[in-house]
Amino acid sequence: VTLDPDTAHPDLVVSEDGKSVRRGAGRRDLPDNPERFDYWPFVLGHQGFVTGRHCWDVDVGDGGDWAVGVARESVRRKGRLSLGPQGGIWGLEKWGGQIRALTTRKVTLVALRWLPRRVSVHLDCGGGTVAFFDAEDGGLLFVFSRVSFAGERVRP
Repeated sequence: VTLDPDTAHPDLVVSEDGKSVRRGAGRRDLPDNPERFDYWPFVLGHQGFVTGRHCWDVDVGDGGDWAVGVARESVRRKGRLSLGPQGGIWGLEKWGGQIRALTTRKVTLVALRWLPRRVSVHLDCGGGTVAFFDAEDGGLLFVFSRVSFAGERVRP
């Protein structure tokens, strides 16, 4: 997966090769193009999927908060959006030292013995699942099932 800098929130800095992102020192002065997130510090991948099975690993490290997952191509980019399937996002986040699944209307705490340093995201468009695993030990973290993307492109 390579990240699309045109979608990156102005607080985020995408590496030259598009393989990593970090929070910058402050809000950068970037064009307010329609595809750029302006409220939540998100960035999408260049790749999009409509069919098939796809997986990728994300190095989340030992430090701060993070979120990984997939979003519909039509996900709202401007202003506040619903974080979860109702907003077109299927994700897992670390926030305040807890792992949480971004489920409908409120988050679901994920009970873990330790915090993962690498998360493996498994997308099955036909099977309607988005699953998250600890990439180091293969343990299942959370799975969204019976997901319908309604034929829409989904992006990391």
